[in-house]
Amino acid sequence: MKISWTFLLFVFSLLSVVKAQNRDVLSSNLVYNSSFEEYRECPRKIDALGTLTIVDAWYQPTAGSADYYNTCGSRECGVPKNKLGIQEPHWGNGYCGIYCSKTDYREYLQTQLREPLRAGEMYRVAFYVSLSEYSSGSVATIGALFTTNRIGDTVRSVLMDKQHRQIAPGIVQTLSSFFEPQVVNDYERVLTDTKGWTLVSGVFTAKGGEKFLTIGNFYPASQSNVVDIDSLTYLLPGAYYYIDDVSVTCLGCRDNDTSFVPDTSYSVAVEKTSDDDSIKAGATFILHDIFFDYDKALLLQQSYNELQGLLETLSRYPSMKIEIRGHTDGHGSIDYNQRLSENRAKAVVDYLVSKGIDPRRLQYKGFGKSQPIDTNATEEGRARNRRVEFYIISM
Repeated sequence: MKISWTFLLFVFSLLSVVKAQNRDVLSSNLVYNSSFEEYRECPRKIDALGTLTIVDAWYQPTAGSADYYNTCGSRECGVPKNKLGIQEPHWGNGYCGIYCSKTDYREYLQTQLREPLRAGEMYRVAFYVSLSEYSSGSVATIGALFTTNRIGDTVRSVLMDKQHRQIAPGIVQTLSSFFEPQVVNDYERVLTDTKGWTLVSGVFTAKGGEKFLTIGNFYPASQSNVVDIDSLTYLLPGAYYYIDDVSVTCLGCRDNDTSFVPDTSYSVAVEKTSDDDSIKAGATFILHDIFFDYDKALLLQQSYNELQGLLETLSRYPSMKIEIRGHTDGHGSIDYNQRLSENRAKAVVDYLVSKGIDPRRLQYKGFGKSQPIDTNATEEGRARNRRVEFYIISM
């Protein structure tokens, strides 16, 4: 019997994903896809816009273009050698890379935790970093920031905490300050290792409700302890670090609450569009937290949790057939919104198929702006109208 290398590669990749998922569950890790083993497609190039759209559960919160590497990747994005350096993974087959920089250019990684942190509990966060030998310097202050809400900006510099306040009718003042990560590598401990991986870790007490984790350098270059190293090749314009094996664990939750088990299952956070709340043929559900690039059908990784819930529902009901339905707000022409809604619905179907759902179970349809569920006169109403639903065709 002949077995193709392509088939073997598929089997090994599948086993790696299952192993990574089990590893997270057994360690009570609150981070999905903690070693970047799950992805929609193999990375092919270093993109100025970043490649995290193909990595499950992770995304970049700024315009800084984080990178993804995997053993299945192209020459630019391969492992161990790639365009921006040479390094074996700390664990598994993949890792990410970000500028933490000797200038004020910055890149970050962001993810949503399995569940919000509990007030008063102590948590340990840990991840591994490795400096690319192609860098032109090294820094110390790489850290982990936990926030209640998703943070982000359109800049390519240090991510700032921007607070907006109205000081007079029609006048809004923006106050910017540096974020203070709960865990940060010691200022005197410059991260210089290019051969192996260095552990960055720490323990902190949660205020409660923190749900998003962002990794990177939150300090300006003048406060990052930038150090030049003679052995570096100086091919890159700053300090570039590979990141792998991220974990967040509660140190006392099991002792304080014996019923505590991290949420390792997924359920669809849906809003019914009818009074009947049962899952049956003819029912329609709104999928919240499905995000796309502005005016595009590019599905963003912020949608991961919701999509995982839909995958779990389809797995729980293996005979279920559904139609993904896209809707827009009232801005734009009828034809434009029709195309956009249809393309966005198709993007969700394509994602489900990439995760192993039989395409024969899936259909998609765009409704444009023809079926609003709220007013288009306010931003809140328009946001509700921009939605993705799934309709159960049959069980």
